[in-house]
Amino acid sequence: MRVFVALRPSPAALQHLDSALEEVRAAAGRALRWGDPAQWHLTLAFRPDLPGGALEDAADHLRTLAAHHPPLRLQLSGAGVFSARTLWIGVGGATEALAALMGESLLEGEDRERKRAHLTVARVSARAPRAPRRRRRGEAPPPDPTRRLLADAVRALSVYRGPTWEASELELLESVLGQGRSGGPRHEVRATVPLARSHMGPGPGSTDR
Repeated sequence: MRVFVALRPSPAALQHLDSALEEVRAAAGRALRWGDPAQWHLTLAFRPDLPGGALEDAADHLRTLAAHHPPLRLQLSGAGVFSARTLWIGVGGATEALAALMGESLLEGEDRERKRAHLTVARVSARAPRAPRRRRRGEAPPPDPTRRLLADAVRALSVYRGPTWEASELELLESVLGQGRSGGPRHEVRATVPLARSHMGPGPGSTDR
């Protein structure tokens, strides 16, 4: 099974981001393939090869770790690009506490260390324009239109700040390839795990309740 541990932003935070992306979508045209807002999430851990029979053990392990971490006040903030292919939105707020949570072995057997929480919103489409070839040897390569498009998107979203929400639970999800919108993966929640209870009240500037 392909499984991952995620934090899901509040509906208000997701709606705010979806609206903020309208102009970027229009400028990108068909060059980018956009994810389904209903499946947007912050991935904290991922394992592509969990045995089906180990799912309940993975959920129990996650519950044990989550019990030692309080809820987090977060907001979606800024943007960036991975490998000139993936457009993501960053996270602000209780980032130190989030880093401590991500430092745990949330999925035993994961062979990747995650250093930055992010929400993937789009990937380069097969319809994206390709960079023209060099005409002469030694000539500087012509600008790649897709890289320029991604750079423009990051510049436009660099000042983005979404509403604050309180993340109070983790989700253990299965990723089923090829069954989502536009042929992408479909995510099914297999377990919901609460973070440690706290007496946190609404933080300053919060727009969610």
